[in-house]
Amino acid sequence: MSLKQQLTDDMKNAMRSGDKPRLGVIRLVQAEIKRREVDERIELTDTDVLTVLEKMQKQRRDSIDQFDKANRSDLADIERFEMSVIDAYLPAKLSDDELDAVIATAITESGATSARDMGKVVALVKEKAAGRADMGTVAQKVKAKLA
Repeated sequence: MSLKQQLTDDMKNAMRSGDKPRLGVIRLVQAEIKRREVDERIELTDTDVLTVLEKMQKQRRDSIDQFDKANRSDLADIERFEMSVIDAYLPAKLSDDELDAVIATAITESGATSARDMGKVVALVKEKAAGRADMGTVAQKVKAKLA
């Protein structure tokens, strides 16, 4: 079952059960997917949907940071809830050991020797770990290994 179909089914279930907060988040996700499809005039694949979900997660993380700095825990809690719902549709994250192994493989494949080659390595890791690793963390680890 595709991610879009799973979202639609979960939306129907949330409607039936009266779970309004969850329903609202699923509708937000579907609206973002639809917006991207209309803007780009394409039908999104599961990989594209994962990209949309990752972007939404990043937006939520940034919002939580800002709300915490402003002592707005009520708004931060809403964002955390939205993140937890979106997390259900993302693949399981790589452990630190698995991520280090993927990075090491990417460094070997790209022949990277210095920090100048960081872009090549990050691109390879992004390809292999799509949706399963935070690219900010990946960039930091690659920079540390190439330094």
